[in-house]
Amino acid sequence: MMKVTFQGAPLTLKGSQLKVGDKAPDFTVIDNELNPLKLDDTKGKRVFLSVPSIDTPVCDMEVRRFNTEASKLNNVTVYTISMDLPFAQARWCGTAGIENVKTVSDYKDREFGENYGVYINELGLLSRAVFVVDENDKVIYVEYLEEITEEPNYNKVLEILR
Repeated sequence: MMKVTFQGAPLTLKGSQLKVGDKAPDFTVIDNELNPLKLDDTKGKRVFLSVPSIDTPVCDMEVRRFNTEASKLNNVTVYTISMDLPFAQARWCGTAGIENVKTVSDYKDREFGENYGVYINELGLLSRAVFVVDENDKVIYVEYLEEITEEPNYNKVLEILR
């Protein structure tokens, strides 16, 4: 099991870590209209941003940055996945003016968290990670952040997508 830290305190992640070349595991998450969304419902190149909560400063910066970058990319959809309830995600996106990133919630079944190895046992939240999946459901980029309060490597993610 991979260990991550939150402000230096060690936490445990549930599930197996993905590697580049793996087939993206299926999952069911809930969109802002309370409809289920599965991997099969997503198409093209996809970026899955796993975050603890969109209502925190680092997540806010990360999602805003990807919202800006996503508008410049072709055939790429960016999903932000957290345990936040769909109502809170929709409210946050409206307030923040987020239009190019889709927020979905793993609160119901925790399938994304467990299948992608980002579910934090101690907190019941998702750890910070980035997964890029190609048109054939193959994982082409993975970044698990060891310290949850750090931002991902935006440049590496964008390089892969271009």
